[in-house]
Amino acid sequence: MNPTYISAEEAVKLVKSGDRVFLHGSAATPIRLIHALMDRSNELSNVELVAISTFGDIQWDKPEIKKAFYWNSLFVSANIRGLVNSDHGDYVPIFLSEISSLFTDGYLPLDVALLHVSPPDKHGFCSLGTSVDAAHTAVNCAKIIIAQVNPRMPRTLGDSHVHISKFNAMVWEEAELPEVNYGEKIDEASLKIGAHVAALIEDGSTLQMGIGAIPDAVLRSLTNHKGLGVHTEMFSDGLIPLIEKGIVTNEHKKVSPGKIMTTFVAGSRKLYDFVDDNSSVVFRDASYVNDTAVIRKNPKTIAINSAIEIDCTGQVCADSIGTYQFSGIGGQMDFMRGASLSVGGKPIIALPSLTNKGISRIVPQLKPGAGVVTTRGHVHYVVTEHGVVNLYGKNLEQRARLLMSIADPSAREALEIAYFERFKRMP
Repeated sequence: MNPTYISAEEAVKLVKSGDRVFLHGSAATPIRLIHALMDRSNELSNVELVAISTFGDIQWDKPEIKKAFYWNSLFVSANIRGLVNSDHGDYVPIFLSEISSLFTDGYLPLDVALLHVSPPDKHGFCSLGTSVDAAHTAVNCAKIIIAQVNPRMPRTLGDSHVHISKFNAMVWEEAELPEVNYGEKIDEASLKIGAHVAALIEDGSTLQMGIGAIPDAVLRSLTNHKGLGVHTEMFSDGLIPLIEKGIVTNEHKKVSPGKIMTTFVAGSRKLYDFVDDNSSVVFRDASYVNDTAVIRKNPKTIAINSAIEIDCTGQVCADSIGTYQFSGIGGQMDFMRGASLSVGGKPIIALPSLTNKGISRIVPQLKPGAGVVTTRGHVHYVVTEHGVVNLYGKNLEQRARLLMSIADPSAREALEIAYFERFKRMP
């Protein structure tokens, strides 16, 4: 097959005012196409942008950009936080497992999808590369598909293949993918949390890791474990050493035994090279990977997720700071519930006891306007650098006492006062 490539400027002319445009996300963010689209801001109006996350140097906050585009985000990444919290954008609370249904069931019908793919193979199939998540569904739902084709994009296996006949335009752009390094953010508190969480994980468990320093710290603490598996929405570089040492074997999994299952990856070039044409890593649509009914099939599923704050009854805010939208629901609830239903599974919320400004993350009440991502009915294990508690089956007063025991010592007096005001006795 000999595909025809055109310029990015020519390709994005297919986008019209009033269109809803899906943007491929994370390490697969089609930066060249996005820049070309932004250059048309004086010609366009009322273009709605939909994405899970975007990486890379994209200046969304320019006045002319704000005038032409509206961000309707399904997750909030750092480079669009300002827009989503302004009158030029907003956030759709949604489980990662259900994002695809927004496209298929007519809640958010797509006019255009901007993708970032590998070059076609001899049969004409490109790969969605590092991010299959909801892009797989977007390909099947969008009326117009524009592909940025990059030889630096790894060819991943699973639900990632798209034939060039589906593309309305193809743009050749050889460029390095955006990289992130979660490991560089690991501090002493993260290492302590990692050790606490690792102690909860039995040999033969199946892991789901969220994003950030704490999941990577957990992985560093698993070097003496055996027969671990991975069924997760995403993973990063921290998993590679455990695979190379034979600690992650996936031999006990019931869903795709012998293989890592994920929806996307984000990390360094080493990670992208690792997943390239790697038959031991399967990328599937998030509607499958994050389906609670699928997750629970794996025994001893361990879900490791973090939080911004947690109140004394166990309500977990993981996506906002008060009314300020910081991130999103993502897959936290999908896996917290899936792990709790798995035989021998453990849902874990792991968080530092203090913010970077020294404010307690364990609080009497969540901030006004804060979003509850994981309800107190779903919470089991909570871990800080000060220890581990299990709230499952505990009443409200018991929960408050347990959470105080793993709060930072500097916060305990205020928590004790709040406890007395609520329960009319000292803890």
